[in-house]
Amino acid sequence: MKTEMKTKQFCIKGKTFGTGRPLICLPVTKKVKSEIIEEIARLVELHADVIEWRVDAYEEARNLNAIRQLLREVEPIVKDTPFLYTFRSKMQGGLLELSEEEAYDIRLVGAETKIPDLIDLEFFAVDNLAKEIKQIQELGRKVITSHHDFNQTPDTKVMEMILSQMRENGADIVKLAVMPNQAADVIRLLEVTEDFHKRFPDSLLITMSMGDLGKVSRITGEVFGSCMTFGSAGEASAPGQIELEQLSKMLEILSVE
Repeated sequence: MKTEMKTKQFCIKGKTFGTGRPLICLPVTKKVKSEIIEEIARLVELHADVIEWRVDAYEEARNLNAIRQLLREVEPIVKDTPFLYTFRSKMQGGLLELSEEEAYDIRLVGAETKIPDLIDLEFFAVDNLAKEIKQIQELGRKVITSHHDFNQTPDTKVMEMILSQMRENGADIVKLAVMPNQAADVIRLLEVTEDFHKRFPDSLLITMSMGDLGKVSRITGEVFGSCMTFGSAGEASAPGQIELEQLSKMLEILSVE
């Protein structure tokens, strides 16, 4: 007799990932320490569901001690807000290109402080993905494994393969962001999202079609199975992100609960 997989969800600081309205994540891409801390505090005041610190934008990103110190200062500010820690490589839309060893050290120092709740790992940039995922999870952090394609929406089979391999390597959440060149690309991304969500309810996912053409994908997560969406509150980290107030209203209108 076939055992039905249970729908996965987990709670971080009172926010539930994996059910109902997608959580809204707001990015911080400031360069200077004081501005990063101020921006995080501002987003907390705006009641962001999740805050993402883009470490690659930090002017001291190569200085591990500076990262540790900044995280210690941020810790009391995000005590009630889920905090995502992301080093985005230049090939994946980031602002800084480092060696894999340097990027690994940056990810690990974030996990070891146990201040970020979630750590982003780039699918194609990590030599031993399953090993690093396990290492971060053993430190009590959740892992989002991500892939971004800023040029195109890959073939449907390729998108399915990427999401499946992320899941098989043990990610807590799998994330895929692609660029549409026509409306049909957005539809394919949503179809892949719904299919993955139905086949693997034990795995949380985030998907989005970027740019203006893909904006619809950022507001339909509750329908198709994406558990989080990325918005903006004065600064955007990717093309097509919608302003927080507008995004909140649209998610509320489209809610099926």
